[in-house]
Amino acid sequence: MPLLSDLKVVEWSTWIAGPGCAAVMADWGADVIKVESAAGDATRTFWPDTAECPGNPIFSNENRGKRGVVLNLAKPEGRAALIAILKDADVFVTNVRPGALKRARLDYDSVRDELPRLIYANVTGYGLTGPEADIPAFDLTGFWNRSGVAHAINPPDREPIGSRPGMGDHVTALATLSGVLAAVHERARTGVGRQVETALMRVGAYALGWDLSIRLRNGEALTAQPRATRPGAIAGYFRTRDDRWIYVAQRGPDDFPQMMRVIGRADLIDAPRCAAPIVDMAVVLEIRAILEAVFAALTLDEAVAMMRKTDIIAAPLTTLDDFVDDPQAHAAGCFVDTPDGWGGSFKAPAAPVRFPGTATGPAGPAPKLGEHTREVLLAAGYAPAAVEALIASGAAT
Repeated sequence: MPLLSDLKVVEWSTWIAGPGCAAVMADWGADVIKVESAAGDATRTFWPDTAECPGNPIFSNENRGKRGVVLNLAKPEGRAALIAILKDADVFVTNVRPGALKRARLDYDSVRDELPRLIYANVTGYGLTGPEADIPAFDLTGFWNRSGVAHAINPPDREPIGSRPGMGDHVTALATLSGVLAAVHERARTGVGRQVETALMRVGAYALGWDLSIRLRNGEALTAQPRATRPGAIAGYFRTRDDRWIYVAQRGPDDFPQMMRVIGRADLIDAPRCAAPIVDMAVVLEIRAILEAVFAALTLDEAVAMMRKTDIIAAPLTTLDDFVDDPQAHAAGCFVDTPDGWGGSFKAPAAPVRFPGTATGPAGPAPKLGEHTREVLLAAGYAPAAVEALIASGAAT
């Protein structure tokens, strides 16, 4: 039996973080109902979904296995329909901004008395309180830039680069999921639901916890440094003969002698100037230049094979083309077959957790816009005639 088969989730959100949280629960067996406006989730527009080009990869990745409902929540009848759907729901996930939720009387304070067992998850940019709680945010702003992540990652000697779409959103989706499941556990004991809140900014701060904890405790803000001034003689990226890159991470004093042996420079292990820790930048640059010459003479495959002779942590800078053909990525369960809604299927990223011995994955395709409106409203207690009246009024589609 799927892990979350007894959980009913209603999601009213767009883009990535809110839908992504609900999508993982759908992969794990929850009954997830996605509520959209007549315009649909914005990610529907990024790729065609037709018989000739089936399966929007972006929308499918965040919405596979859900049932789709269209409601006009600006209409009282549409709001009433959502409340009816929520009556027996366990979880509500939304990334609608706090002000809009309050105006629609769908914020937590407006529904908590009517839905006391509901776990209500707000996915926000900057939290539910404070002067900027209601400004718009994407992960590129709230997670990547506003939290300090981008400044810490980008060396100061070049133009800053942004994150790829949805990276911070997916981290936030998992953070939201962890809060939801903690609240589900609490409700099993108390019988009462609660509000759960995540913020892109706060999740970014947690993701940057190594650097941020040092800044908060010691007042020192550590950030990425230019290569010429970065300490760590054997750590960092090295370019190979075939114009690829390998990354070497140093974890302790045993790594230096291992590296010197594998490159044939054991003479440096006991050299006084190379005694750990190496703090003289002239020596750091000397050793780095030796390593650069070694890696520059190797292909990426040869460099990886050389590093496998050691216990030093290293990995190639892998392209997505490399990754989708990587046998280890397949063995680790990084991909999953996803129905495209037109009778076929395609590979998509898997949810990041496996449960050995239990099958998880997409229960079905992403829904067409309003595909299950009638079905869900009937299950919520509406008579067939009432459903048709809602649709005729424009409160549902």
